[in-house]
Amino acid sequence: MKPSNFAHLHLHTPYSLLDSSLRQDALFKRAAEFKMPAVAMTDHGNMFGAVEFYNGAKKHGLKPIIGCEVYVAPESRHDKKDKHELRDASYHLILLAQNETGYKNLIKLVTKGYMEGFYYKPRIDKELLAELSNGLIALSSCGRGEIAHNINKENIPRAIKIADQYRDIMGQGNFFLELQDHKMEYEERINKELVKIGDKLSIPLVATNNCHYLDREDFHAHETLLCLQTGKTMSDQYRMRYPSDEYYFKSPEEMMQLFSEIPEAIENTVKIAERCDLEMDFNKLNFPDYPVPESYTLESYLAEQTNSGLEERFKEMTSHGIEYDPALYRERLQEELGIIERMGYPGYFLIVWDFIDYARKNDVPVGPGRGSAAGSLVAYSLRITDVDPLLYDLLFERFLNPERVSMPDIDIDFCMDKRDNVIKYVTEKYGGNQNVTQIITFGSMNAKGVLRDVGRVLDMPYGEVDKLAKLVPNRLGITLDDAFKQESRFKSMRRENDKVAELLDFALNLEGLPRHCSTHAAGVVISSKPLTNFLPLYKFPSKGKGEQEEVVTQFSMGSVEKLGLLKMDFLGLKTLTVIDNALRLIKESLDIDLDIAAISMSDPDTYKLLCDARTLGVFQLESSGMRDLLKKMKPDCFEDVIALLALYRPGPLESGMVDDYIKRKHGKLQEKYELPQLKDVLKETNGVILYQEQVMRIASVLAGFSLGDADLLRRAMGKKKPEEMEAQREKFMVGAEGKEINPKKAKTVFDLMEKFAGYGFNKSHSTAYALISYHTAYLKTHYPLQFFGALITADMDNTDKVIRYINDCRDMGIKVMPPEVNESMKDFTISNDHLIFGLGAIKNVGSSAIDTIIETRKEKGKFSSLREFCESIDLRLVNRRVVESLIKSGACDSLSPNRSAMVDDIPAAMEMGQAKQRDQLLGQSSMFDTFKEDDQEVASVSTKKEWSDHERLKYEKETIGFYVSGHPLKRFAKDLAWFTDASSASILEKSTSKKVCIAGIPAKILPKTTRKGDKMAIVTLEDLNGSIEVILWPETYAVTESILTGDDPILVEGSVDSEGNQPKVIATKVCLLSEAKKHWKGGVLIHFRTPGLEKDTLIAVRKILGKYKGNNKVQLDFLFPNNNLRKLSVNDDLTIQPCDEIIQEIESVLGEDSIRFE
Repeated sequence: MKPSNFAHLHLHTPYSLLDSSLRQDALFKRAAEFKMPAVAMTDHGNMFGAVEFYNGAKKHGLKPIIGCEVYVAPESRHDKKDKHELRDASYHLILLAQNETGYKNLIKLVTKGYMEGFYYKPRIDKELLAELSNGLIALSSCGRGEIAHNINKENIPRAIKIADQYRDIMGQGNFFLELQDHKMEYEERINKELVKIGDKLSIPLVATNNCHYLDREDFHAHETLLCLQTGKTMSDQYRMRYPSDEYYFKSPEEMMQLFSEIPEAIENTVKIAERCDLEMDFNKLNFPDYPVPESYTLESYLAEQTNSGLEERFKEMTSHGIEYDPALYRERLQEELGIIERMGYPGYFLIVWDFIDYARKNDVPVGPGRGSAAGSLVAYSLRITDVDPLLYDLLFERFLNPERVSMPDIDIDFCMDKRDNVIKYVTEKYGGNQNVTQIITFGSMNAKGVLRDVGRVLDMPYGEVDKLAKLVPNRLGITLDDAFKQESRFKSMRRENDKVAELLDFALNLEGLPRHCSTHAAGVVISSKPLTNFLPLYKFPSKGKGEQEEVVTQFSMGSVEKLGLLKMDFLGLKTLTVIDNALRLIKESLDIDLDIAAISMSDPDTYKLLCDARTLGVFQLESSGMRDLLKKMKPDCFEDVIALLALYRPGPLESGMVDDYIKRKHGKLQEKYELPQLKDVLKETNGVILYQEQVMRIASVLAGFSLGDADLLRRAMGKKKPEEMEAQREKFMVGAEGKEINPKKAKTVFDLMEKFAGYGFNKSHSTAYALISYHTAYLKTHYPLQFFGALITADMDNTDKVIRYINDCRDMGIKVMPPEVNESMKDFTISNDHLIFGLGAIKNVGSSAIDTIIETRKEKGKFSSLREFCESIDLRLVNRRVVESLIKSGACDSLSPNRSAMVDDIPAAMEMGQAKQRDQLLGQSSMFDTFKEDDQEVASVSTKKEWSDHERLKYEKETIGFYVSGHPLKRFAKDLAWFTDASSASILEKSTSKKVCIAGIPAKILPKTTRKGDKMAIVTLEDLNGSIEVILWPETYAVTESILTGDDPILVEGSVDSEGNQPKVIATKVCLLSEAKKHWKGGVLIHFRTPGLEKDTLIAVRKILGKYKGNNKVQLDFLFPNNNLRKLSVNDDLTIQPCDEIIQEIESVLGEDSIRFE
């Protein structure tokens, strides 16, 4: 098949962020259809997609040309002044890599554009280009190229001079004048002059099309994309736009027709493509060199460290009373070391061991493991992980498969507060920031997001767009195509409304395109050489003065790995910080050095806490769904906790697998094994295939698969590729026949494996994380004060969680106290079995004020009065605002029981304190010091009445952010039980449109105006479990605005809207909680206990009911001694109107809780 004589050399992929919708896969297919020999990538100022582009083009039989449309500063790249009146203070230039030298120079140029020349855009200059031009071909670019720009300004002599400069910089034959024709008049003029300049200076011509989308029909969707980039709408006449619809991926025939009078410009595209011959090597490891001691190789040093580490593990097992077979461990260790050596990864393990060893020696808490690495005995021996793989039957081949060449991937969890210490250590060890940096990641336009984005650009009403977005099912990774198939309303809405049809078409066109770039949360790349030997770097624009500018790779995680570079995930796990702080508090308050790694894994009290589902704050076990599962499963061993983490996922929950597992565990369903050989593999999970490792074991036991082959089978089952599955099935059946397994049974087992492989979970990861879950559950069980102190400290910026945890403390009988100047440190402290907030929790109290309070207290002892406090502390650091915040928060309660009076006394106390401190500085004593007998001071001179409970709690909330010593809702406990069916916590688990009744304090009211000019509001409603947003649309807000002016608790009826990051409640009715009884439309239930019940009591109740006539029906419940319950409806003439008085009177006759609303 003869290739065409044209190749596109000026082309933007979606990595020209929000400027191109030309997807790589689509353009490769089109280029292959057009029989193009090659295609170039020239994104704006970056090389984000280079590796993907290279591999994608190769896959489609095309030659990839890696290039970039760089920005060139008019003078020096270091000159950050815009004196040339140029858009983005730069010109455009196309650079294409001919070979490896050119590719490396392009990497350096693009990197320096960000590091040195960034001003509006990442700019290079001609000086830098001259230095790094080797191996590169340059094209003069579009109308924003320097030559075309000067021609357009009719400065032809300048254009000729610039062309001459570029020819000299690039070298003869390496610079081309670029002709473009997008049917614009100015281009025609520019092209004529470029032809003349080319002729005059002997510079060759080349024809390009500035490709930004695939087909002409994509023009309007592309305009929408440009509006997203610039924050404009399509109705804005000043929006950025492309002048025609010609910027698509044109065919060779179209290009030849456009440039029929200049055929050499077309021919030169192929000549340039032939000269570009870059080969990227993805089969080479580019790991940093680990410096081993003299006389060692990487292999021998790893073997020595691992063997000595295993001996240390043996000593620990012996001291913990764990039985083990040393020979079995040593044999497994040698097997693993052999595989690691054969695959060339000893250096990898030593690098990881080294920085984890640093972390452990420098008090940086490290997680017990993450992912499949917990299946490695080498990792366990080196203390990279803390899970014994033999004890839990974890497989090394699930981590590193000798049958499949892939890089090992050890992700590490570190304490959130100290993670950066480890990154700093690694950076310094391997040569600084030029060799070690973080990795870029790209956020893309998902199904719901792209509908909202396009709707906003098209100026469509919010409500209409919101309705469309909410039709997309809440499923991870769902596409618009899937949504259109699942939700028939899309079809009818498209049919009925042209604007909706347009929105859906544009959204479909743009879905999945990258929207922005950011720093990967954990990824770090490590090299012994400058990273620009392998990839370009990107620098985020500075966020503000003094802020560190963040440098990352321009390639994302997958591309970094393909280049053979060492990529590590350094994850910050808050729970490790919580455990570390809890252990510190245990030491400080109880003088116990608790070794969390040595605790009993069969502690009955810990399992009781789990069975009771009292797991708020327990790692991975605190959601309401997980707590429900805990109650059903009733875990009684560590294996159950491992299983819990594997079961609580959508697949197992939706498939009925969870119910099956629980029934088998509790003996309500018989354990079934298709073959007796399966019992040993599946016994721990009651006959259910739960773990991926079990699929591997079954293949090994029944069909003789090596564990490496079994891992390939597991992967094939996960991918569900029919041809691959058929080959694996055949291999399994042949292997089973060789082991004399009944073919029918073997087929049944394979089908079962295939079914459950989709739900199977990585047991290694589940085990490692279950260990953290168990540790936190143990701490909560045995050291609740210290655990909650650490937990709340770690979550101080999450008000909802803090409220929930404080509430949980109260439920467990733990008294949580406000900060206290005579007890508190900066963070939580424990005193007299009370948990006391730290002074750091109080707003307006800075660290210097806290330090001086703590230091003065240590030096002079506890403060006895506000006056003494003001005399003792440094009032230059503790001003009136600080003292007022301390008093309002409750931190000065030990100085006086009357907060209100203390606030009144601040001016006098501070004046006396300042006078005394002045006298001391001058060496004088106060005249009052001579009257020692009068030294007993009255704590407060003010006689002002103390604040009410309501005011006291309001000020606590104002200064600490939470209600600590009480809660305004506590006095409404019965009303909450009667009239609400949801809380801010439970709503998180409810589906959209679910009807709810919720009560709370309107903590924040944000009035809004709709497009029609109607008033509405967003209310932050705070209850005992946290807070939730309540939306009051105009019709609801109009009738409830008056009751929102105070801070009295309100009752909200409405429906859940679970769209977006946080669910909301759409209110339909709002009333004061104190008046909920008056609005009650349900039944009233009165409860009698029959023993000792007399007729007079019944008459008394009847009289009370008669006094409060209304429309609510009454039912009487009579409870007999044998627990039989008899219900009796009251005549219609005794229907009542609920109110506080009727409740008080009924309870005075029948006792507490004898009346309720249902």
